[in-house]
Amino acid sequence: MIFWKHLVLALALPCMMAVAQTAPPTPTPRSRLSVLAPAPDWSRLDIFQKTITRTEFLRLLNTIYAPDGAWKSVITVGPTSATVHPPGSKTPDFRLEFAPSAAAARPVPRDWKPAGSHSGATREKPLAGATIAIDPGHIGGAYAKMEERWFRIGNSKPVMEGELVLETAKILAERLTELGAKVVLLRTRNEPVTPYRPKDFVELARQELKKRGIANPRLRYNGPNDPQKMETVQWQSELLFYRVSEIRARAELVNEKIKPDLVIALHFNAEDWGDPADPQLTEKNHLHMLVNGNYSAGELANDDIRFDMLYKLLNRAAREEIPLNEAVADALAKATGLPPFEYHNPGRGRRITKNPYVWARNLLANRLYHCPVIFCEPYVMNSRPVFERVQMGDYEGTRAIGGVPRKSIIREYADAVAEGVTEWYRAKLKAQR
Repeated sequence: MIFWKHLVLALALPCMMAVAQTAPPTPTPRSRLSVLAPAPDWSRLDIFQKTITRTEFLRLLNTIYAPDGAWKSVITVGPTSATVHPPGSKTPDFRLEFAPSAAAARPVPRDWKPAGSHSGATREKPLAGATIAIDPGHIGGAYAKMEERWFRIGNSKPVMEGELVLETAKILAERLTELGAKVVLLRTRNEPVTPYRPKDFVELARQELKKRGIANPRLRYNGPNDPQKMETVQWQSELLFYRVSEIRARAELVNEKIKPDLVIALHFNAEDWGDPADPQLTEKNHLHMLVNGNYSAGELANDDIRFDMLYKLLNRAAREEIPLNEAVADALAKATGLPPFEYHNPGRGRRITKNPYVWARNLLANRLYHCPVIFCEPYVMNSRPVFERVQMGDYEGTRAIGGVPRKSIIREYADAVAEGVTEWYRAKLKAQR
């Protein structure tokens, strides 16, 4: 068996060093940019000229990326081209020329390759030639409480999402490497990828709070139960650090350095556990997967989000992203027996396939990563059965849980994801022959 240290460190550390050399974040005066987002270079979309027909462009907008007409205030579609512009403006950001027909469409340029197109792949090694990046969600460790991904009941072992997914990622890396893939972990420790820390965002935090009408915010909050903590500079600067800067640093690794064929983002879910000093367990336990899509008109008013959506749409990531998430959803559902999670607000999540586990949602990670993304949200960490399995830790083989032989929760998760990816790659490989 190949150990994860040998798989990852030589590949990941040079990338992390590259991220550390980027310029420090500076507040932007642009009102149409998301926080910490660079102004988009619209000329980068010129590579997609005449690679898509009008019919296909509208289908992707209406069924995946911006349903219910959310795109209509920022994209004007004509007979032979589409013009992208800010809402209420006649000044175009970009003009896309359509291919006159599917047969006449130019090849789609992209850094990633779809399953079935890698030389050297076999049934035994279906992932040979593919580069897969694993994104263990969050940070964990000393940052777990800041991220609000930590709870403890009595003298139990603390439950930390960042650490659970990193354990899962290391086992998954072994499985995928055995199947022929080159695997890179975006982090190998419970440490941030971004070189910045909350102190670097204090001034920007003040500006963000001022936009919300909080001109003289408190500097710090009084513990996790402070009802006004979201109105403090501390909370806002921490959020900018771990939820924005960290994900943007990982995206830089993915898009500029690793350039994988696929990213697998690993997460655990959670229900509200109430007071962090006295967290409550729940009987709820479920599973869902997220693909990029379901942008709102308000989100598309931002220049960077409009650009990011079009980049994902035009490089056809959905062709691979949706069936891969369905395959992994099926494997996880079979392994865990979990029911599908339900979004009751279509503005947050929307079903776009017949698979009840797969939802479209516009998240920073699945938007910024240019390649297809498998985004996993299985298990409710504070559900009673998951909490008990986490306390058991990792182990080989199976143990009786409720009278049923079960793998450790870490291995069950990793093995199911590997199985789903493998089945899709094998199916595509067979179709190519």
